[in-house]
Amino acid sequence: MRLMLALFLTSLALGGCASKGLHDLRRTGDGPDEFLILPSKPLQTPESYAALPTPTPGQGNLVDVQPLQDGLIAMGGRPQSALAPVPATDAALVAAAGRYGAPANIRQVTAEEDADFRRRKARFTQYRIVPTDNYNAAYKSQALNQNATAEAWRRAGYRTPSFPPQD
Repeated sequence: MRLMLALFLTSLALGGCASKGLHDLRRTGDGPDEFLILPSKPLQTPESYAALPTPTPGQGNLVDVQPLQDGLIAMGGRPQSALAPVPATDAALVAAAGRYGAPANIRQVTAEEDADFRRRKARFTQYRIVPTDNYNAAYKSQALNQNATAEAWRRAGYRTPSFPPQD
């Protein structure tokens, strides 16, 4: 009996040492969602306080992150063209990128499909004696076997310079 109790307590203690990190797909508390917290730009003193616009509820802030404009500037574009229509010089590029079409609500559709997939895969995963990695359990069938894929490309005659060389 003492041996069973010792084994149980040892397994319980070792199970508490596991760190799942971002692989735990469930919400673990009522705290804020760390992915909703956005870094802001550093505060700046304006050249003239009189030239500032009148504050309006819901209006953007000068230190708010603007990913479209920031991305355009980082790639050498002009910030005023972030929401402008596509210029005629880029029409062929846009047509080629969207040649197979994409629904306007693609993010919502994929999020719903992923939530449904995880719900179906997690039917029996909540009953475990020892802690397991729910992420790997849910997405195991969709994982890419990197060694088999590299070998398939090599057998087809393609070079794989970024993959470790063959032994």
